[in-house]
Amino acid sequence: MADTVNKVQEYKDELIKKAEMLITRGFPEKIVELNETLETKMFADRNFHDVYQNVNIPVPDAIALNHADDTNDEPPSKRARLSETPKETPQVSGTKVLALPSGTVHCNKPICDLIEVVKPVIRKLVEDSNLLKMWISFMIPKIEDGNNFGVSIQEDTLAEIQSVETEAAAFFDQISRYFISRAKVVSKVAKYPHIEDYRRAVQELDEKEFLSLWLVMCEVRNRYSSLHDIVIKNLEKLKKPRSSNADSLY
Repeated sequence: MADTVNKVQEYKDELIKKAEMLITRGFPEKIVELNETLETKMFADRNFHDVYQNVNIPVPDAIALNHADDTNDEPPSKRARLSETPKETPQVSGTKVLALPSGTVHCNKPICDLIEVVKPVIRKLVEDSNLLKMWISFMIPKIEDGNNFGVSIQEDTLAEIQSVETEAAAFFDQISRYFISRAKVVSKVAKYPHIEDYRRAVQELDEKEFLSLWLVMCEVRNRYSSLHDIVIKNLEKLKKPRSSNADSLY
């Protein structure tokens, strides 16, 4: 039992040490690193046209309909409306897609390259927020009456960190939803290859995701900056929420 208690205490001490190192060195270094990343060509100088990619779905040749054997001189539209049952009315149902003659429709490579850079940054923010959250939780003293101003600062800071952690985790969901939405639109291109709007919709999705990824990087940088600022400003109260008057008695 004593060994287990010692191991738990060692874990707490190690976590507190890592969190304080993260605050004093890790956060400033990460802010500088993110600023440098945002100034690279991948994020700063990229044009929307750089993320365009051909969907690799050719437009098939139009099929000419032959009405030479039709003895009725009425226009086809007239004859369709005069059919005996509504089921005989021709409808546009699209093309059944069993296989694409041009092969696989690949993901957008420029967007995927950006995602490979952004995802580790998001994951690191989630991990750092979790570490900082546990550090403040261990610093909260036992519940007592009075002298709780410092504790309220701890609770407010903890709520801010939890909000950052939740927001960072939601960035992953945003990336997965992009691929699902793009796949749906690409399937529409395969089914209705002659409709140019679906092809344009794919380009618009890619543009939107590029802008979103840039915004995610900016938000991550901003969250690191705000967390570092609020912790440094309140570091004394976070580490020692309740002041003691015992020293003034001597």
